[in-house]
Amino acid sequence: MVHHHRYIQLRKVVTVAYVDEEDACVNMSACNKRSKPKLLFFLLFCTLLSSCLLLAPNVLPFPTSPLSLLYPSGGAEETLSDSKSSPCSSVLNGTICCDRSSIRSDVCIMKGDIRTHSSSFSVFLYNSINSGAGEQKVQQEKIRPYTRKWEPSTMATIDELTLIAKKPNSSVTGDQHKCDVYHDVPAVFFSTGGYTGNVYHEFNDGLIPLYITSQKYNKKVVFVILEYHDWWITKYTNILKHLTDFEPIDYNGDKRTHCFSEAIVGLKIHDELTVDSSLTEGGKTIKDFRDILDKGYRPRIQGLILEEEHEKSQLHNPIKPIRQQHGKPKLVIISRNGSRAIMNENLLVNMASKIGFSVTVVKPQRTSELAKIYRELNSSDVMVGVHGAAMTHFLFMKPGSVFIQVVPLGTNWAAETYYGEPAKKLGLRYIGYEILPRESSLYEEYESNDPVLRDPNSVNDRGWEFTKKIYLDRQKVRLNLVRFRKRLVRSYIYTMRKRNENNMVRSQ
Repeated sequence: MVHHHRYIQLRKVVTVAYVDEEDACVNMSACNKRSKPKLLFFLLFCTLLSSCLLLAPNVLPFPTSPLSLLYPSGGAEETLSDSKSSPCSSVLNGTICCDRSSIRSDVCIMKGDIRTHSSSFSVFLYNSINSGAGEQKVQQEKIRPYTRKWEPSTMATIDELTLIAKKPNSSVTGDQHKCDVYHDVPAVFFSTGGYTGNVYHEFNDGLIPLYITSQKYNKKVVFVILEYHDWWITKYTNILKHLTDFEPIDYNGDKRTHCFSEAIVGLKIHDELTVDSSLTEGGKTIKDFRDILDKGYRPRIQGLILEEEHEKSQLHNPIKPIRQQHGKPKLVIISRNGSRAIMNENLLVNMASKIGFSVTVVKPQRTSELAKIYRELNSSDVMVGVHGAAMTHFLFMKPGSVFIQVVPLGTNWAAETYYGEPAKKLGLRYIGYEILPRESSLYEEYESNDPVLRDPNSVNDRGWEFTKKIYLDRQKVRLNLVRFRKRLVRSYIYTMRKRNENNMVRSQ
């Protein structure tokens, strides 16, 4: 599942910063009705409170409740921290520059004589000017290269790197500092720890930020990975080979000294499952990242097709596999087991077939080969699924396709923020189907007037543990097929109209 954690966004020019979305004084016209002394006192108090909140991330751990704090979604603060005019847009040779202005991640840039020292979890930068007597440490920075900076409990599990700039003495050329491997291309250091193992986090916290950070090097870059996992490399090798021409380095396991002339430590992240074109060189977007996926998986898909044709030719009485019926639009249902499963999925399949769709049911597993899932969704016209990490696979759909997300009770904000809005940015036609209380399995457990059914926000306000326990772990869905059918019919009409328009263009 997605780990839903909102966090405070302090916007410029706004002097009143608050955490409680319901109880705070947000109507300034109402506040202005007070007398002048009270107003001055109030403004002074708000200014003091705002200053405290600005300092709070550096002093106190952020709350982990997912639905109680304000959150940024591509706001001004993120734009400033990742823009081309960032404090590290120009780095002098022999120096370390760290941009810590983003609430999502820290990024440090090093230039000069860079040498790894994995046994001490350090990266040294040697100034070319000899100090004469003994090495002199001139700068030290610490960084955990992972993109969930606002979650202290998560970041505490990420290995910390110490970046040290030194002035060497004559012994710097000795065995102690000898380069075992010299690279004539830059390095990008990042961690595959944290929530790695969950497909949403693997794309949102890892692969997309890796693309954002490294795409300007045009594959002439080496990835240095902390908490290296062989399975992660195997799973995403089709993507990685289109981001770099070189084998990734296992920082923890490779004890050799690797030397670079430039390094980026940490990854840049823009927003949920997206790429902000205004913050990338060449105006790259999430569609460009999807093109990488297409290039990466296309050879494997072609191989799968050849394997199927070969197997078919070896059979004396071949049984024809079920394929998409010619002329019918393809609908893929992303199926779940356990929590948030569609209990009447078979009826949904039958209904969609009667409407005119060729229906495929896909059940992603942690061990599923992504090329096979990509193949199904890349050739689909409509995808249907219940909110959860597997909705990340909307990235595999072609822009212009339809994505219908079934939104269980208590998940409206998360469904829209993590998948709805990003899907629109990819160019998909997004439909959010918010279920009614009667469509939830929770309707059988609670009275009809219980807040769990009638006021999910009040339950979410009680904290993440309640959201997870009630709405994510214990809830299933039984779709009102009469109500849901309207969405499918609308999607069918849209798809067929788009096909006819495309055919008319081709015929001209």
